[in-house]
Amino acid sequence: MWKGDLIYQVSATLRYNEYYGMQKIFDRLYERSKANATQGINLYDIIISRNNILLAYRTLKSNKGSETEGTDKLTINNYKVLNEDEFIKEIRDSLKMYQPRSVRRVMIPKSNGKKRPLGIPTIHDRIIGQMFKQILEPICEAKFHNHSYGFRPNRATRHAMARSMFLVNMAKLHHVVDVDIKGFFDEVNHRKLIKQLYNIGVKDKRVLTIINKMLKAEVENVGVPTKGTPQGGILSPLLANVVLNELDWWISDQWETFETKNTYANKKTRIEALQKRSNLKPMYIVRYCDDFKIFTNSGENAIKIYHATKKFLWNNLQLRISSEKSTITNLRKRSSDFLGFKIRALKKSKKYVAKTNVMDKKKEQILKDGKKLIKAVQKRPNFRNVNRLNSWILGIHNYFQIATHVSIDFNQIAYILNRVMFNRFKSISKYEIPKEPNKIYRLLYGEYNYKTWKIGNLHIYPIGAVKFQRIFGFTQETCNYTQVSREKRLKALDCEVEYQIQRLMESHLSNRKRSMEYKDNRISKYSMQKGKCGVTGQFLLHQEVHCHHIKPVSKGGTDNFKNLIIIHRDMHILVHATTAKTIARYATGLNKRSIEKVNKLRLSAGLTPLTEVAS
Repeated sequence: MWKGDLIYQVSATLRYNEYYGMQKIFDRLYERSKANATQGINLYDIIISRNNILLAYRTLKSNKGSETEGTDKLTINNYKVLNEDEFIKEIRDSLKMYQPRSVRRVMIPKSNGKKRPLGIPTIHDRIIGQMFKQILEPICEAKFHNHSYGFRPNRATRHAMARSMFLVNMAKLHHVVDVDIKGFFDEVNHRKLIKQLYNIGVKDKRVLTIINKMLKAEVENVGVPTKGTPQGGILSPLLANVVLNELDWWISDQWETFETKNTYANKKTRIEALQKRSNLKPMYIVRYCDDFKIFTNSGENAIKIYHATKKFLWNNLQLRISSEKSTITNLRKRSSDFLGFKIRALKKSKKYVAKTNVMDKKKEQILKDGKKLIKAVQKRPNFRNVNRLNSWILGIHNYFQIATHVSIDFNQIAYILNRVMFNRFKSISKYEIPKEPNKIYRLLYGEYNYKTWKIGNLHIYPIGAVKFQRIFGFTQETCNYTQVSREKRLKALDCEVEYQIQRLMESHLSNRKRSMEYKDNRISKYSMQKGKCGVTGQFLLHQEVHCHHIKPVSKGGTDNFKNLIIIHRDMHILVHATTAKTIARYATGLNKRSIEKVNKLRLSAGLTPLTEVAS
């Protein structure tokens, strides 16, 4: 399921980029950054361009977090009603003398019982943050190291785990250095970060000045920070990767990308030459945001790498490490925790292979969360609570199915939670093998002949029903900012639909003021309907497109996506027609199905069916 979700997210992102005419600009920024040629690019003007602002709004609007209030008590809904021109002017004017508003601080519980601070900027500042992220990301992506996987487009936890398993299985590196950075997000040096952004290719000083102000946004009840990046800020994950990118390349240049005088036919011969002719220590970094591992081939090398890394972090990045949490592990003897998994090198025949399990602390957290959700179902056995429990089960299955021994781990978890469910569900449900499960259950768990609980019309997903899903390493050619890569990964929108979308965006609506939400959803509806009329099914050119409110605005209808439908302009006239003459003119040639669709829209609008008016 996670794979489908990722493809959907990537597809949506790329389509939004295309809608607003920004994809070619992103591609060019990426290309220029790759060539170290970003000097002289007017990034600020690109950031405040009309289409970049609208893209930022569209991206945030589709994020559930846009409904979260900042210190000003506003959400994305407060911007939906604004006229497009007013909205763009307000954003641009605020950047002329930009001063971010205070950040709301909330404390989020951690799995160890402690809490971490989360900063929630105002929706206004989140929109601005998204505008900057869109332009900075292609520049930074061109310079980021291949093996950092956290909070980057197209990459996920599974890629970091696949790389780790490769280094154990194929590179035979069984010693791991784990370095824990003390309070990373709270300790980032602002001056150093701005310098790193400049060195990576963000040369526009106006842009750097505004980012510096974002970093120093006042935190509610705390004050103005002198260091750190607020967790929760739109830009924070990208900036965190900028900070640690220097570490990635420093580790990489010690071995993986070490410059040699000779040219070698392939990686294997190059590595063999380095091993024979140099005193370099084999080392490879795998990083997911501030959580990283360095793999090497001996305990002696691991100790030297640990101390060198500690020194580099302080001298170059002003970051301290936690000696208590930082470890050196021989994977042949002990396991090492990473991203919710524990990894170990297990002897199999004459070689060692990576064995992965669910981390012990994660098992404890899963049991704790499961008991809480099961109790909620017992108290209120309604659709909402059952669905929450099922969504949680599906989520943990999707995340942990990449562990080689996931079946064993989840059998243990299921043994405990099934007993909890027996005690709590025995009086409110049936325990059975699903005979006629719904389509989703059948699709996800139909192959398992497991007994489970039926509450109402829903079956609880079987907790032990999960198998190891083989994972593959990240394909480094995958990139959102090259046309070749995009064509390989996705079926792009039909060229004609893309063209018509661009023309729709450029066209002017009637003089009547339209909300941001209406204009945005109009484009999205056209795309979702593949450019086809919702009544006749014919392909519509941009000049033929009309966007109809299913429930009229005069009767309380909104510009919500679900309340809109794209239809041919003639069908729009027919839907609202009140005279037999008009109906006769526009209904001629329509088949029965199209007439039924028109009548359905007329009834929603409070009008009588066509036949009654015509008679």
